Amino acid sequence: MSDRQGLSRIGKYPIIRKLGQGATSQVYLCHDTFYARDVAIKVVFPEIFRDPERGKAYRKLFVTEASLAGKLQHPHICQIYDAVADDDLRYIVMEYVDGGTLEQFCQPESLLSIEKVIEIAFKCTRALEFAHKKGITHRDIKPANILRAGDNDVKISDFGAALIAMTSGETTQVSAIGSPAYMSPQQIKEQSLDHRTDIYSMGVVMYHLLTGRLPFQASNNFSLIYQITHVDPPPPSAHRDSVPAQVDAIVRRAMAKDLDKRYTNWEEFAFDLAEALREGALGTQPAGEFADSDKFETLRKLEFFENFADAELWEVAGISAWRNASAGEVLMREGEPGTYFCILAEGQVKVSKRSRLLNILNSGEPFGEMAYLSRSMQQRSADVSALSDAKIISIPTERLAQASDACRHKFDRAFVEILIERLSMANVRLSGV
Repeated sequence: MSDRQGLSRIGKYPIIRKLGQGATSQVYLCHDTFYARDVAIKVVFPEIFRDPERGKAYRKLFVTEASLAGKLQHPHICQIYDAVADDDLRYIVMEYVDGGTLEQFCQPESLLSIEKVIEIAFKCTRALEFAHKKGITHRDIKPANILRAGDNDVKISDFGAALIAMTSGETTQVSAIGSPAYMSPQQIKEQSLDHRTDIYSMGVVMYHLLTGRLPFQASNNFSLIYQITHVDPPPPSAHRDSVPAQVDAIVRRAMAKDLDKRYTNWEEFAFDLAEALREGALGTQPAGEFADSDKFETLRKLEFFENFADAELWEVAGISAWRNASAGEVLMREGEPGTYFCILAEGQVKVSKRSRLLNILNSGEPFGEMAYLSRSMQQRSADVSALSDAKIISIPTERLAQASDACRHKFDRAFVEILIERLSMANVRLSGV
């Protein structure tokens, strides 16, 4: 298939323009008229399936990616909506992400800030952990397969080389797949692979984004393979002196050749990245600002959000406002409009009415929630003030109303559980038990 054929549509999707072309496929921007959204469609060249040496492998890769349609729904994974294979055309319909790939930030003159690189890596680790729990190892993590969505988000794409664990215990592994510069020593040696090969590749991606160069410089693949399997690269700070030792250590551990020295799971990797971004860790985090990774890690530790999936936690992080409050600060006043509610992330607050103490709340507890739960109550019914320095998460009711059904359902469930607990405690106090 080529533009010279003058095709105006791919299946039921009208073509808007061509986005790019690779060795095995072309990608088009198309429009999905049924869902009223733009999509990216990867059309595989039909001749590659007839290749006498690699045709069978290419067919298997297409089937692998097609099999993931609708299965990897995560805010930092590019969704696969549909896949079609007929005699004339084979294509995959994907979410369209308009920010380009991270390759544009892999040159010394176009580097992202260190904080931004760590944020990107954190979001990727969360997405790849999600895939790992689904039994999927990507096997081709590189900047070209990470798409930029707006200023603050990324989405991992191209799961065509994925290793998928089957219920039978078999896998979809195809040998000699991936990009050599980002391959782990185990992948280079064509050993049995698991998620730790993606951890290594993510370490190489971090190195490249931090420094504008790959960790191993080689004139040919033989030299590259030798270095990947035998040579330790210089730390990122050797090429960019502003990279702190803490970040050097994260990259070094992710890229450890020995599996026993590498991160054993995505949780450990993500935790270290989040720690590096906490206020003061890099010495540049502005006071009062909260990194996305800090928001996510805080939310997942709070009891209120224990039943929220990762995708829903990212939604909450996106619709909420975060701030620090000082001891004694009045957070809500009786009679004020109730256009938002709060979750106490850290510290203690007191709830009072006409100077009479009603309750003391601790981290993880909501306050002002009647603004969301009651359609008739438009004003605050009590005062709320901080008993100690506190971290406050504010959620506008209007923004929550626009969240996904799953996210709103989790809020409703969490509020019901809290109300039941509070009613039970009130009954105990009234009974004198």
